Amino acid sequence: MSTPPDWLDIFGHDEPYEDQADGIETAIETARSDGFVAIEGACGTGKTMLALTAGIELVRDPESSFERVFVLTSVKQQLRQFEADLRTINENLPAAYRPVSALTLVGKADLCPYNLEGAGGIDGSNVYERCERLRERTRGLVDGETTAASLVSRAESQQIGLADSGGGATYLEAAGEPTPFAPEMPNAAEGDTEYCPFYAGFLEDLPEDGDPLEAVPFDPTDRGVIDAGDLVELAAGHGSCPHSVMGALLPHVEVLVGNYYHAFDPTTVESFTGGLIDDETFVVCDEAHMLEPRVRGLVGDGVSDRALEDAESELSRVIEPLAAVEEAGADARRGGEAEETAVAIRSELEKTDVTLGELRDTRRFVSALGDRLGSRVEAYLEESTPGWRGRLADLDDEEIPLRDPETPATDELTRWANERGFDARLWRRAESVCAVAARVLDAVEDDEKRRAAPAVGRTLALWRRADHTDFFREIELERTWDDARPAEAWQRAYTARYSLHNCLPADVIGERLDAFGGGVLMSATLEPLDVFAEVTGLRHLAEEADRPVVERTYGLEFPPQNRASFAVSAPKFTYENRGDPGASESRATEARTPARTAHARAIRQVAAAPGNVLVCMPSYREAEWAAGVLEAADKPVLRDEAADDVATERLKQEFFDGEPKVLVTSLRGTLTEGVDYRGDRLAAAIVCGVPIINTASPRTRAVRTAYDRAFGDGFESALAVPAVRKARQAVGRVIRGPEECGVRVLCDERYATESWDSVRHLLGEAEREEFRPVGAEMLEYALEQFWER
Repeated sequence: MSTPPDWLDIFGHDEPYEDQADGIETAIETARSDGFVAIEGACGTGKTMLALTAGIELVRDPESSFERVFVLTSVKQQLRQFEADLRTINENLPAAYRPVSALTLVGKADLCPYNLEGAGGIDGSNVYERCERLRERTRGLVDGETTAASLVSRAESQQIGLADSGGGATYLEAAGEPTPFAPEMPNAAEGDTEYCPFYAGFLEDLPEDGDPLEAVPFDPTDRGVIDAGDLVELAAGHGSCPHSVMGALLPHVEVLVGNYYHAFDPTTVESFTGGLIDDETFVVCDEAHMLEPRVRGLVGDGVSDRALEDAESELSRVIEPLAAVEEAGADARRGGEAEETAVAIRSELEKTDVTLGELRDTRRFVSALGDRLGSRVEAYLEESTPGWRGRLADLDDEEIPLRDPETPATDELTRWANERGFDARLWRRAESVCAVAARVLDAVEDDEKRRAAPAVGRTLALWRRADHTDFFREIELERTWDDARPAEAWQRAYTARYSLHNCLPADVIGERLDAFGGGVLMSATLEPLDVFAEVTGLRHLAEEADRPVVERTYGLEFPPQNRASFAVSAPKFTYENRGDPGASESRATEARTPARTAHARAIRQVAAAPGNVLVCMPSYREAEWAAGVLEAADKPVLRDEAADDVATERLKQEFFDGEPKVLVTSLRGTLTEGVDYRGDRLAAAIVCGVPIINTASPRTRAVRTAYDRAFGDGFESALAVPAVRKARQAVGRVIRGPEECGVRVLCDERYATESWDSVRHLLGEAEREEFRPVGAEMLEYALEQFWER
């Protein structure tokens, strides 16, 4: 008999699947050589347990250099799955093993006791700004003549005073537990500075020169998984700040579970997680098919017309008090509030290398950028939409490219600035100047607004620094509505934004991955793996940095007789073929084109399945049409719309509860990925068309051009592959366990046949075998045969 592997003690179940065991062994072996494993594993592979077992085994191996596992996922449900699997591991560890320590990383809004209870003047709209100001005030008091202990004592005494006066003490509750403090924010003295008693409590426990871990009011080594609720209960119940406690715990737990922005957002990495990104960390990128688009969004930037207005105002509030005192002259300087403000501003500026002249130059530049944005938007609307002032309610989102998307060149805004004397130094210094202006205002103004100037300054510096090949610059017009704006002003209908897009984030992703000691990147939809390795920088790591990159693909291990998978050879569901759905959503609309006729028929046939059915369309407008062709269905039809998370969650629960239904949604929504349709929640899913994004968009053309240049076939790697992954994610919702039974349908001839624009080769070998091509006229018979069997 062979010796059981060491990692089997950590594995949370009795026996691993064969593919799961191979994945664990491969991940451990590859990481020992500083490498990465890219895994496509179908539902049921056990990818979460696979990655955790490999990572924890490496962390606990005394001969390994790994100190922690850092899990990154873009889906909240998957975060919960990692927490659940960690608990399973701890529940099944041998008695001699200590629990695996793990911490879930969340934002201040999920940890602030005041925000969670809607107390202290803090709510979801202001939690970040108010928290930062309260922390600064608390630190300022402690750095002065007040101790943290006295601030805590003062906050606690408010309750004692209430009790002594017969009014009864009311304690703020958090996570269902009472805290030592009142729901109202305390003041350092009567009518004086507000401060945060929880942060003061953390500072009281924080040793001057010791380990911040000493400020954690509990022992993390035997607590296992610490999620957001645990942090709030354990820290706030003690009277300490949960977010600060989370920061103190970061270097001391074995597993961290967070979001992509914890590793790829420049601001978050710089201020919070940078110390975790090193060669002692084993990284797990879950839902890795989303890595490229999510990072592209994180490393781009932009500044809106409103932000430019606010930044100009903030710069003015620093400049004008100084200018007013200067103009008044020495004889007029006899004190007063204006003089005191000017003195305070001057005192803050003297601590920096920013001059009054730079502040004035930057304000002039920001003002000019705002004016230029307004005139450029008006000129565009005059050309594209004559009479737009009387049609504001009819305007759609728009893009105004600042260069030819298919020809890298200096953008028109940069050229305009150069022509007007706004040189490179002014662009670059804007970041420092705007940051200083915000710090000055924080010191002299008693408010809790988030300053616009720092973000504006960072964007301007990056705009100048970024190249004109991989980055694309444009003006985005986002459809909003502001009744406070003049009736015929474009600002009433739009928010305009100078936008800087990183078309090719492979270098950023690759550089960040290279900082880790090794890891696993995994998803149910990574194929084609060669394309994935290119667009995420893994190929570059393998070839240039000599980091091993190993690929694995694991198919469905559930009984094949429990599922039927069809690639229907229906006419391509492209806009050119299907035509506009029109205003009417009745069944008569399907007859307008052969494509609509075929897809409408397929939708109704799949919807007849005995159970819940998911219908996935390329857009919300097409989802509306699909709901219309199902108006005579034998079961209720629910239609998803672009709505907030609360409305979407309510719709999802309605779909799950009660009798079988049909849910019609867009592949651009949130119901086709990361949602658990386990058990009998879903019997069938159909995807109509290949959900390729708008290829006429300037930004899309720029991305495609960048991918053409880098990888050879930009259409496939930048557009077709992500679209097919979305379709695969959607139909992958159907079969989630060995006892489940269902139908998966990809309806479009591009999935079924080999042709010049076929995407069948992008499905992966196992799916090409499973998704049998079937003619549109034979789908109903094939479905009947499966359900009868």
